[in-house]
This record gives sequence, C-alpha cells and structure tokens, in this order.
Amino acid sequence: MAISEVTLEAIRITKHFPGVAALTDVSLKVKAGEILCLIGDNGAGKSTLIKVLSGVYQPDAGEVQLDGKPVSFRSPHDALEAGIATVFQDLAMIPLMSVVGNFFLAREPSTGWGPFRRVDWASAEKITLTELKRVGINLHSGRQSTSTLSGGQRQSVAIARAMYFGASMLILDEPTSALGVHEAAIVLRLMATARADGLAIIFITHNVTHAIAVGDRFTVLRHGRNYADARRGEITRDELVGLMAADEEAPSLLGPDLGVGERY
Repeated sequence: MAISEVTLEAIRITKHFPGVAALTDVSLKVKAGEILCLIGDNGAGKSTLIKVLSGVYQPDAGEVQLDGKPVSFRSPHDALEAGIATVFQDLAMIPLMSVVGNFFLAREPSTGWGPFRRVDWASAEKITLTELKRVGINLHSGRQSTSTLSGGQRQSVAIARAMYFGASMLILDEPTSALGVHEAAIVLRLMATARADGLAIIFITHNVTHAIAVGDRFTVLRHGRNYADARRGEITRDELVGLMAADEEAPSLLGPDLGVGERY
C-alpha cells in the first residue's frame, strides 16, 4: 500500500485541565521516513500531547497541521481516517480474542451476498499471518488467543495492523516500556522497518537508550513545555539523560524560534 509524503506539525499547542497547565506552547514536527522521539519523564506532558495529535483531546490554543493544512480531529477515528494511527500503551486489544480477530477488529473481510453474507475468516487469517510474517512475527495459526503472545509480539500485531490498514503515520505510546531486552529489540526493529517503508513515526518514550537506537530527531518535554530539540548526531545519550533530569545547560539546545517550528 503506497505511503504518502505526510508531514505532521504541532504549533504552539496549549492544553489546560482544572488547576493544571498540561501543555504550554509546545511545538514539534515529523515527516515521512523519520522517527521523532518525544522524550520526557512522567508528568512531562507526552501523553497529553499525543492525545491532542490523535483527536482524544482538543487543544485550548495552537494548531495541528497535516501537510501544511490545519486539521481538527474530533476523535481517534478522524485521525485514523487521515492516516494517523495511534498505538496506545494498552494496545486496545482483547486478550481472549484470537490474533486474527484483533487484527481485523470491526473491519473483517466478508464473503457472500445479502442474507448469505458472512465473515471470510480464511482470507482474514491468511492476510494476518502474511502481514505478521512481513514484520518478523511467525505464527502457526491466526486463531490462537492473543493472550498467548509476548508483549513484543502484541505490539507488533498493533503496528502491523495500522500499517496494513493504510496508516501513513504511527504514534507509538511507550511501546517498549514493559518489555525485556529481546522483546524491545523486536519493536525497535519493526519501527525501523516502518520508517524504511516511508512512514512518519512519533515514538513516545522515557527510555533514552531506546530513543538513541532508532531516533532521527529528539524533542524533550519538561513540565509541559519544549525543553530541547536536536537531530541525530547533535546530541549524545548522556546529554539527553541530563536534559530529562533538568540539566541547567539544556535551554541552549532550543532554537530561538522553536515555538513556531522554523528550526524544522
């Protein structure tokens, strides 16, 4: 399936909740074939920002642009229709349902006509196994329960599902946070594959090692504000750790016009 040259940009996004300024003038930009790592400690505003980008929340101020045009997503479904698929930490999967059932959840292929129309489970399973094999997951049967899969495999199913249904951009919410070394490597490898296929990826994480492994650009949030922005090769792992820990020199990594995106 062809991937468009999508570019997503958030410009001066602000979001308040009662008594809390979750985001203040936050900006970022990601384009096709690029992995943007959105880094920050707990409470930095990462989850709020991706919920704005995916249509869960509406910003109080600021603008989201897709390919240079303002967009307003009223729900994750609106974002998905525009090609932006978000894989949240809970994966939105039903553990006791089969792998193929989760892969095609509410979008199952059918066969027959009229009152004889039914789900074509044979085709659905064939597609599921093919797509999973394409991303390095080999299963004997798509009918097995999703609960039998490892954490890394479940993440792979969610990402492969988004790619199959035409996503041009992936927003991944802490996909490696609960995984061991081997399982995390599976997900990171899949992200690199998706980037090579031309997808734009926003990788939300507080694991700097994982970010450095795959990231092309690094945006650090702290207390709901842009704290630093750097391209690969411009920053080290130790510097990123320092930024998350509020190193006093961190503001020097922000351009004077980061808020409106000129550095991108």
